[in-house]
Amino acid sequence: MTTATEQQHLPALPHWETTPDDLAEAIRRIKPALRARIEASGRTVAEVFAAVEERIEARVAEIEADRERGESVWPIIDYADIANGTVTAEQLDKLRRRGCLVVRGHFDREQALAWDADIVDYVERNKFFENYSGPGDDFFGSVGSKPEIYPIYWSPAQMEARQSDRMADVQVFLNRLWKHESDGVRWFDPERNAVYPDRIRRRPPGTDSAGLGTHCDPGTLDLWMTGEYQRAFHHLFDGTVEEYDPWDASHRTAGPQYPGTTMCSAFRTFQGWTALSDMDHDQGVLHTVPIPEAMAYLMLRPLLPDVPEDDMCGVTVNRVFPVSEQWHAPLLRALTGLPDIKAGDSVWWHCDMIHSVAPVTDQKGWGNVMYIPAAPWCPRNERYAESVREAFLTGRSPSDFPEEHYESTWDDRFGPDRLNETGRRGLGMD
Repeated sequence: MTTATEQQHLPALPHWETTPDDLAEAIRRIKPALRARIEASGRTVAEVFAAVEERIEARVAEIEADRERGESVWPIIDYADIANGTVTAEQLDKLRRRGCLVVRGHFDREQALAWDADIVDYVERNKFFENYSGPGDDFFGSVGSKPEIYPIYWSPAQMEARQSDRMADVQVFLNRLWKHESDGVRWFDPERNAVYPDRIRRRPPGTDSAGLGTHCDPGTLDLWMTGEYQRAFHHLFDGTVEEYDPWDASHRTAGPQYPGTTMCSAFRTFQGWTALSDMDHDQGVLHTVPIPEAMAYLMLRPLLPDVPEDDMCGVTVNRVFPVSEQWHAPLLRALTGLPDIKAGDSVWWHCDMIHSVAPVTDQKGWGNVMYIPAAPWCPRNERYAESVREAFLTGRSPSDFPEEHYESTWDDRFGPDRLNETGRRGLGMD
């Protein structure tokens, strides 16, 4: 295994800080360069990948054992324990191993149901349904219901939840799971979160929805091809794969990301949503592969000899990062759905985590959520906050999302006069 000094003398990697003009050629260059760097460490690609497979197999076996015992694969923690600092060491250990969480009672159930009703009033008062022109992107447009994803960002309900103390408590708790300082650099501030405005899902009873296939969202080809991400994932390519830590934020908050309609300009420690209705576990719910280390498998898998030399297991720009039976079958054994969810619960998953939404036919009950992640203040999120402030003040769609701008003419959206200190700091207005 290479030492830190030896790593400095490994072959340099080509990198592209903007999207390569010829993607196939860039892939044909980066793959042999990555293999050469691994092999210069004294290990073969096969040996490094075998070490990752062993680590993943141990996690999959734990998950399968939990299922056999009838235990929840998803960690479940009461909001009160987070707020009171009484989360146990055992709960924290399971959360770090699984990388996902259900927070029970994050908000009072009646508060969540009231927010749901307020959103309905908000869109109906502003004649959203009369003016809705169809899905603005191909990703959520694939779910098949009309509409399921509302391109609404600035309702009072959403902003009240985003800037609430209860939301901040959970976001800070989750941010602290990460290593956020190293080599004299503070990669993010775990105590302060950026406002990352996202949409609403309202899926009515009786819906047939195609769901969303297994994928992950941290980036696409930029994960292999940009200098900062190459440094972030250096253990995978330096012969030190056993030291790879999916909770280390080093270099992840500074570098560029290739643009596209499915990108996220912000760094999120966790993706998340807050439930606005009760949802049973078999009604088209979120599933994850609850193994944060799975990113090591995804990043190394394209280097094996069965993958075409101009292919990264289907990963390309302007699409989500696909996870498939063809290339990643061992990971999908661990794919696990949510337990039953109540209005006011929140659901969180590590930003690298493989996830999907199950299809549903004739859904029983509503399936309503507000998407609110944990996005700690950092250089990357501070840059994005500038465009978020402009969208907030004008009622436009944020720049990560299709240019639909339904709310720009709605005079009852949440205004600057209603921001509290948390909201102002999250928008960079302090």
